[in-house]
Amino acid sequence: MTKTKINKRAQSRSAARLAAVQALYQLGMEDISEARLLKEFHDHRLGAQIEDVQYAEADGEFFDDLVKGVNARRDEINAIIEANLNEKWQLDRLDITMRQVLRAGVYELIARPDVPTATVIDEYVDVAHAFFDEREAKFVNGLLDAVAKERRA
Repeated sequence: MTKTKINKRAQSRSAARLAAVQALYQLGMEDISEARLLKEFHDHRLGAQIEDVQYAEADGEFFDDLVKGVNARRDEINAIIEANLNEKWQLDRLDITMRQVLRAGVYELIARPDVPTATVIDEYVDVAHAFFDEREAKFVNGLLDAVAKERRA
């Protein structure tokens, strides 16, 4: 694979991760089926121009895997996150967007061995930066690093 193809693939996966977090957020906030939500994202959001902003083309298959995988394994993923939270914290106390960032990151760590650990952590820290300040991004880094050490050792 050429460097250009690798960079394009990495960019489309980054876009898929951000879109997956947004889709998971929407699933958590609205009464919408997973199938309808995925269709809406494919038809109107992935790689679309919205309000004069051109969004990067996302890897649709990767996006679908993230959304479907998190949804299918939500209880398992939540248990992993809760096991790695400080005893004073509970998953439902976290901001809903933060929960989706962590869920998607944990899903990749447990279900996508084809994606290097460092890539998963770096990518979700970047996604966290899209929504939060540095403190929260460091929290994402710490939690995903702990999960990676436990699950990918």
